[in-house]
Amino acid sequence: MEPATPAPAPDFAALGLPRPLVRALAREGITTPFEIQCATVPDALAGRDVLGRGQTGSGKTLAFGLPLLARMADGRRARPLHPRALILVPTRELAMQVNDALFPLGKAVGVFLKTAVGGVPYDRQIDSLRRGVEIIVATPGRLGDLIQRGVCVLDEVEVTVLDEADQMADMGFLPEVTELLDKTPAGAQRLLFSATLDNDVDALVRRFMTDPVTHSTSPATAAVTTMDHHLLLIPPNDKFAVAASIAARPGRTMMFARTQMGVDRLVDQLAAVGVRAGALHGGKTQRVRTRTLAEFKEGRTNVLVATDVAARGIHVDGVSLVVHVDPPKDPKDYLHRAGRTARAGESGAVATLVLPKQRRSTLAMMEKAGVDPEQTRVRRGDAALTALTGATEPSGVPVVIAPEPSRPHRQRTDRFRSDRSSDRPDRYRGHGDRVQRSDDRGPRVEADRGGERRGTDRGPVADRGPVGDRRGADRRGGFRHEENRPPRDDRRGGRFSADRRPTPSY
Repeated sequence: MEPATPAPAPDFAALGLPRPLVRALAREGITTPFEIQCATVPDALAGRDVLGRGQTGSGKTLAFGLPLLARMADGRRARPLHPRALILVPTRELAMQVNDALFPLGKAVGVFLKTAVGGVPYDRQIDSLRRGVEIIVATPGRLGDLIQRGVCVLDEVEVTVLDEADQMADMGFLPEVTELLDKTPAGAQRLLFSATLDNDVDALVRRFMTDPVTHSTSPATAAVTTMDHHLLLIPPNDKFAVAASIAARPGRTMMFARTQMGVDRLVDQLAAVGVRAGALHGGKTQRVRTRTLAEFKEGRTNVLVATDVAARGIHVDGVSLVVHVDPPKDPKDYLHRAGRTARAGESGAVATLVLPKQRRSTLAMMEKAGVDPEQTRVRRGDAALTALTGATEPSGVPVVIAPEPSRPHRQRTDRFRSDRSSDRPDRYRGHGDRVQRSDDRGPRVEADRGGERRGTDRGPVADRGPVGDRRGADRRGGFRHEENRPPRDDRRGGRFSADRRPTPSY
């Protein structure tokens, strides 16, 4: 009996996507859909509400992005301030990742996307909304601010996507998300995708989704065959030495610490022993976060140290090792940290540094996450540490860390002129009422200590009457010559003592 021939894997055209979008995917080198895409795209194209659960790195972005672009590519343009589709995400990094994945595809079919996230100026986001944008990828806080400013209205949204809904609930965004969903039309299509579905997400499903079809492609555990999990038992005094030797390994490494202060401290300590690393957490400005992530993606930095906030918003190919410098307390945090490696079929390893007092709680957490790690006792310089992680001794030559770029200083402008006054000719520039003349209109007015203004065609000040005739005051209200001062008793009814001088009013 001949063995059964396996069915060929479906392509994107078989899922019902329009030809221009399929060709755009082929130009990006994407030809075979992932499991979650095969399961959810047909239902989403049919207009159904979809509830999808997929492991991080399983292709959820295209699972909701492709049917969304197909629906928006109907030739209708969005009206100013009225986007036609909304994608809500919990973090700025995830918003950037979603936009980067969908923007070239949207451009190919005439659909425009724009991000609306915090930490960046409002101007460009507002300008895009005023011109009209079909899809807005936003974090809840910034989108709420834009709505309050009256520059974004959600009453024409046809499709709403919630990406990583469980993390938005964990971060306390559920009230904001609920308020934003209330502003969208009740009959709009809604797609909810997440790595885990807990009780908070179920509340959103019951309230806002109509007869959703559910697709779950994997359990909420770290059951990835290409990912190895190691629990490294280390002495307390060797924790940094072990972390530094792992960071010095060849290859791309992501490290996670629990707090922002812990991230910054670890980056500084690594730099002191010769390992250049980037820091990524919510306390950094968006410009710094974007630059740090770009350096890591481009290979200029091989080590990235981050907090849990950045765990879901980072998609970098080739991350071969994830290190939990501080073990997470929640199994979901472990899954999302570990999901930065072994993405889309690649291989990778996850190492957790555990002190003796942390061993029991960490093993309990990993059991809930569905992980059965290999436990190994290691110290600095052990051959076992090198075999498991590729650790090597740091160079010891301190790395000079460039200072973070500061925000540009905004010069104070004239209260009677707008910020656009810098576009005017030089002769119109100045402060207050004192306008400096350019060279083609005569020399600049200057004042010397003697009370004369030189270089003018109107003559010195003395020719136009004594200083005392002008009540002895200069333009700022002070007195230039002691002999022109009024007697002490005449000043404001004699309130000033003999040794007190009046304060000029500027």
